[in-house]
Amino acid sequence: MATKVAFIGLGVMGFPMAGHLATAGYDVSVWNRTHSKSEQWTKTYTGRACKSIAEAAQDAEVVLTCVGADPDLINVYESAIGIIENAPEGAILVDHTTASATVAERLCESAARRNQAFLDAPVSGGQQGAENGQLTIMCGGDAGAFSKAEPVLKCYARALNLMGPAGAGQKTKMVNQIAIAGLVQGLSEALHFAERANLDAAKVVDVISKGAAQSWQMDNRSTTMLSGEFDHGFAVDWMRKDLSICLEEARKNGASLPVAALVDQFYNDVQAMGGNRWDTSSLIQRLRKLTNA
Repeated sequence: MATKVAFIGLGVMGFPMAGHLATAGYDVSVWNRTHSKSEQWTKTYTGRACKSIAEAAQDAEVVLTCVGADPDLINVYESAIGIIENAPEGAILVDHTTASATVAERLCESAARRNQAFLDAPVSGGQQGAENGQLTIMCGGDAGAFSKAEPVLKCYARALNLMGPAGAGQKTKMVNQIAIAGLVQGLSEALHFAERANLDAAKVVDVISKGAAQSWQMDNRSTTMLSGEFDHGFAVDWMRKDLSICLEEARKNGASLPVAALVDQFYNDVQAMGGNRWDTSSLIQRLRKLTNA
């Protein structure tokens, strides 16, 4: 089991994820683009705040990342002061960013040239899942590297699976986001219809959640959707980034995603309403605005 780990990127997900590693007893070094965030982390958990990626990665057996998008990953991994050039040979590099399968395949090849292993390991479960250590992690990469990284990842995982070779984790995350897009839109329409029909929407949810309409979204978001609260972590801006990745991959593999494409445009409408940082359940606000215009 690895003892020295580095965590790069301390956002709303990375901060608690790195914390779980420290709590589990790993020797953790952290880096964040804004150094004050790293210092804040060390006031909460036991570990070392580093001033560069190179410093954090230089003696790590496992390096984990959770950053923004493809360009951020390329910079963090492939620059001269990045992970691949500065982590030791034999290190296992694990990326939790939701990104393209193309960049995952590229980074896997880049790491292999330095005798390092790369796993694309996007997560589902949002900020709440990260804080509670209850994330679903879907991985792509080498089975041997996955086996070595597994004890580390289990520190914040509820479910953890190797889905196939490099890129398979990211493609599985795309499936996840495609499914969520349709579910949230369907729930939004259902709740909106209940409101317009002058039903007690909370009572409706209580009844239908016992049957075939039940979903995680209904159980965890219907109450806040009805009350107009949209501050539950996974922002509309991020969902649009993810859906753009899904739609681009679909153009490559020939999949038809009419609902995902439509919901992506609905999220564009939410952004136009000023809802960039609202969570994804805010689709219902778009429907309310349409009917009250």
